[in-house]
Amino acid sequence: MGKLRIFLADDHAVVREGLKSLVNAQPDMEVVGEAGDGRATWQRAKQLQPDVVVMDISMPELNGVQATERLKGECPEVRVLALTVHEDTSYLRQLLQAGASGYVLKRGAAEELIHAIRTVAAGGVYLDPSLAGRVVSRYIGSQAPNGASQRGDLSERETDVLRLIALGYSNKEIAAQLGISVRTVETYKTRLMVKLDLSSRADIVRYALHQGWLQEN
Repeated sequence: MGKLRIFLADDHAVVREGLKSLVNAQPDMEVVGEAGDGRATWQRAKQLQPDVVVMDISMPELNGVQATERLKGECPEVRVLALTVHEDTSYLRQLLQAGASGYVLKRGAAEELIHAIRTVAAGGVYLDPSLAGRVVSRYIGSQAPNGASQRGDLSERETDVLRLIALGYSNKEIAAQLGISVRTVETYKTRLMVKLDLSSRADIVRYALHQGWLQEN
């Protein structure tokens, strides 16, 4: 199996150099490209097709949200991990709605960033722990999805599992929270994804955001 191909997007060259050293020091990763603005990020990443783009939010030309929207629109298989100083959860929601699979703060530990890259590369969703703890799920009774994906189609347990997945919990953590087995969690997750026509954890997070179920506490 080859190394994970990483693209770095940040308007500060010194930050990119630090990230490059960190990523290239990992035995299973390599930096294949970089850019200092959102437009160049979109154009170069589209050509290089990396596994993960580590994306800053505040960049010239196109910001991180706009670059993510364009890139995911043309290259949905490329994963985007936001790396930013912004702790406002409104940015988190914007990035996830644009198609990002994760959100990490720059003040976090280097090991956390590496873990986040591996998580999103594997198809998972990663939320910075300090932000995930400030985000709660709130059900809005008057608001339900259209058609067959109505929230009423989900059982209470399926809804609980969806809520915890959207908050970034792993299957093992969900099992511990609900007092059930990991296998049972997987069964509930499979059922809710079929009912809502979702295909990944990232889809679940974006679904919850779209429905207004994730609100800042």
